[in-house]
Formats: sequence, C-alpha cells, structure tokens
Amino acid sequence: MSDKIKFEIEFVIQSSPQLLYQYLSTPSGLSEWFADNVNSRGEFFTFIWDGSEEEAKLLKRKSDEFIRFAWVNNEDDSYFEMKIIVDEITSDVSLFITDFAEEDEVDEVKMLWENQVADLKQVLGSK
Repeated sequence: MSDKIKFEIEFVIQSSPQLLYQYLSTPSGLSEWFADNVNSRGEFFTFIWDGSEEEAKLLKRKSDEFIRFAWVNNEDDSYFEMKIIVDEITSDVSLFITDFAEEDEVDEVKMLWENQVADLKQVLGSK
C-alpha cells in the first residue's frame, strides 16, 4: 500500500436514492456529471475527460446503496466509493464519497469532488 490517505466527504442531495443511484452507476448517468463521456464493458468503465481516458474496474455495488470502483492503473489497493445514506428520522439523502489521495493532494482531490458533486446536484435539480 502506498502512502495514500483515505478520506470521506458527505454531501446532502435532494433526490430519491433510486434516481441518485442511476447517476452513480450507469455510463449515461456518470457522463452527466462525473466525466465528459463514460463507456462500460462488463465490469470495466472507461472515463473520458478532455480527450484523456482512465479505466476503472467495478469492485462492488448494491442497488440504490453504493458503488465502488478502483482505477486500473493503480499500484495499490485504493478505490473510490459513492455511498447513498438515508437518514432514518429525517429521510434526508446523503452521498458519502470515500477516496484516497497522496497527503499533499487531499485538499485538491476534495475540491475536485466538491465541483463534481455540484454538477451532479445541478443535473438532479438539487440545492
């Protein structure tokens, strides 16, 4: 394992878990907010940004709850996961992101996630 640091960030999303999961787990949904284009073949997803491609392997998923990917070119056991949590009392829907980054890049990666999730909220019509 490299010296990557695991971190988690939470975003409140005004959406049903079912709709949100579609945007987290399908190539068409991910293309709306996460990357310029996304293709999948079996358990492999290709994410395309400004002409560059990154391939990720789908590690785990549970419908309407979470999805976990690992970048194929990683040399460690890091991953990124998007988990949907519904508060039992308020029924608020939260998106928990778990990711890994080098120590000096954690703030930058968190900011990238914040920007991506802002795009997701816009697509969903969430505030």
